[in-house]
Amino acid sequence: MEQTETDNEERSLFDDPGFLEMVDNLMNESESTEVEFKSAKGGFPNSLWETYSSFANTQGGVIVLGIKEKNGNFSIDGLSRNDILKLKKAFWDNVNNKQQVSVNILKDSDVKEGAHEGNHVLVICVPRADRRQIPVYLRNNPDNTYKRYHEGDYKCTPDEVRRMFADADVEHPRDSKILPEFSLEGDIDIESLNQYRRLVAAIKPSHTWLLLDDKAFLTKLGGYRVDRREKIEGLTLAGLLMFGKTDSITDTYCCPSYFPDYREYLDPDPNSRWTDRICPDGAWEANLFQFYIRVFQKLSLALPKPFALKDGIRIDETPTHVALREAFINTLVHADYLVDSNITIELWRDKYVFSNPGSLLISFSQYWKGGDSVCRNKSLLQMFMYLGTAEKAGSGVDKIIQGWKEANLRRPQLEEKKKPEKVVLELPLVSLFSDEVIDQLKSGFGERVLELDHNKILTLATCCTEGEITNNRLQLVIDKHSSDITKLLKELCVNRYLKAEGVGRGTKYKLLSNLASNRKKPASNPTSNRNTKLSHLAVSELQKQILKVCVDYLSVSEIASKVNRNMIYLKDNIIPLMIQKGLLEREFPNTPRHRKQRYKKTL
Repeated sequence: MEQTETDNEERSLFDDPGFLEMVDNLMNESESTEVEFKSAKGGFPNSLWETYSSFANTQGGVIVLGIKEKNGNFSIDGLSRNDILKLKKAFWDNVNNKQQVSVNILKDSDVKEGAHEGNHVLVICVPRADRRQIPVYLRNNPDNTYKRYHEGDYKCTPDEVRRMFADADVEHPRDSKILPEFSLEGDIDIESLNQYRRLVAAIKPSHTWLLLDDKAFLTKLGGYRVDRREKIEGLTLAGLLMFGKTDSITDTYCCPSYFPDYREYLDPDPNSRWTDRICPDGAWEANLFQFYIRVFQKLSLALPKPFALKDGIRIDETPTHVALREAFINTLVHADYLVDSNITIELWRDKYVFSNPGSLLISFSQYWKGGDSVCRNKSLLQMFMYLGTAEKAGSGVDKIIQGWKEANLRRPQLEEKKKPEKVVLELPLVSLFSDEVIDQLKSGFGERVLELDHNKILTLATCCTEGEITNNRLQLVIDKHSSDITKLLKELCVNRYLKAEGVGRGTKYKLLSNLASNRKKPASNPTSNRNTKLSHLAVSELQKQILKVCVDYLSVSEIASKVNRNMIYLKDNIIPLMIQKGLLEREFPNTPRHRKQRYKKTL
């Protein structure tokens, strides 16, 4: 008989609340969510260095020595304190040895000891390396460079390593490269350049650059450059991308994979094709400037137009419009145009999705904090800045977060994908604060609930909507580290808004009042048979949506985010049903409750 996700299994080490608390406390100080457990019973594990390289070159991670993992089950090695001291010495000796690793990126505080009932572990918190230190490679050979992919370490290809070295060269931005094979007269779309001039003139009519000829104007923008040392000059990659003709941009000597693509999916049928599309089709010069002009108008129409007056003048933009523009421009200026992939912008009924080729140049935590001036294509950024449409590198993220927060929309989600490398930003169009939820919170807790800070109200609203909340789920809703979220949840429990059930990472939080059970339900009536039929249709529709997104393995939380449904409902009801029907398969079929279980549609 098919085993469901709620079946009981043999009690594992991670069911021990004392051990959980010890490991959680050690790992919560790290910014990482990736964890790798390694047995050290036989001595120092050499495979640690591949994981060190992969964590340093991606989003960081935590390595725990003294615990072995097999098929999702954990057991402790039973190491003594003396064993841990030997492991620690071996680690520090090797991490500072250039023949072992190219660079040591750790501080003393990144290596911690822990003990539980006489069993010792060593926890190594590996941060993402600084952009200028990447690639972090092994044995004095860049060919031994690793990255993290799902739960494994994979060796990078020569092309990946070359791109990493190029990103590390901050003195020579990628888009400043001179392309001597191209000319202003033959490869620039003059109408695009003139249209750009007109927009700049409308914003800054007295700007002195407007009096310059095309070559001098492009030089000021970074679209044309003279290299005195190399004694060459010509159009730059930025100049050609921004104002070039389509055939010139996609030339072998420029960006042969260039293909900016905008798609609208506004049909309620999840199996339908796009309802509108803008891409290079031969009818227009598909440079970045023209792509931006055409697409942003489409994107902004999906947001409601405000009606507000300032000094007697109507204001047509909200912070949400500004956030949308920042997200779009960030996609264009942070793209790696040498990757064999393309820019895609998607508008769905419930979200925007921005995808650009390449990897992040900073960690996720640095990204969400904002303020780090890191940009892959600085000349392209400057060109958009002169249109008054972009912030300096790093500050645009703040506007994205603030714009979505002010509109009470679900928090933006960021993801790095591999093979090919892509950065995907999702801006949900799903409100967190519906009038019904706020009324329910006020009914259960009184008007005082509205005096709580934004993140606490957000937590209660999510809990009211979904019935319960966990630390991991809340990380997708508010911009806080897991340790800060733990403190927030405990405060809400102390103040009698929430109650906790369970321990450690499995702790769930529910509203202390009975709001969740009092949510409005449809009244019974003679048409109940019809309602039941409609319910079956709704489940069938949901299953179609899940199958559409599960092309690759996804976790329950990832599926819930993509189909905008309650994670608990999917885990307890829909996914087991789909597995039973043979529609979905588990990544770990022999361990249904594997802590890293993911699902994919069956072939």
